[in-house]
Amino acid sequence: MPAPNHLNSEQKEKLQKALKKEENPYIRERVLILLLLNDGKTQVQISKLIGCSLRTVSYWCIHGDANNLDSLKDKRMEGNYRKATDEYIKILLETIDKEPQEMGYEFGRWTAKRLATYLTEQTGIELSSSQVTNILKKRSMFIFGLNIV
Repeated sequence: MPAPNHLNSEQKEKLQKALKKEENPYIRERVLILLLLNDGKTQVQISKLIGCSLRTVSYWCIHGDANNLDSLKDKRMEGNYRKATDEYIKILLETIDKEPQEMGYEFGRWTAKRLATYLTEQTGIELSSSQVTNILKKRSMFIFGLNIV
């Protein structure tokens, strides 16, 4: 049986704020696990109440730290290594604002493949056309008449 009220008022308040403001549903679930544990619920009760596995509840009851909300993140949330630097993205965004002819090319439109090739020449960072497309999508860059996004 868990020890009810093992969190001090400051920790509890911090977790309650995180529960309301956190955008990531996994983090909210983990915060809720810690709060329910503090209320005296067993791990089995918590598992049934929020609809996740007992294994998940057990893990976060042990590894979740009310003083450190970053402890509720797992390594998968960090994402993959990003090849495209801020400088690369800046050059990409500047390039799509210009016509290819202004830069000495014969073709009339930028495609993701042409952008990737040009940026490899300029920066030395080699990305695929789909990676360039994804960068533009994340920036909500829609270029009409082009097969970029």
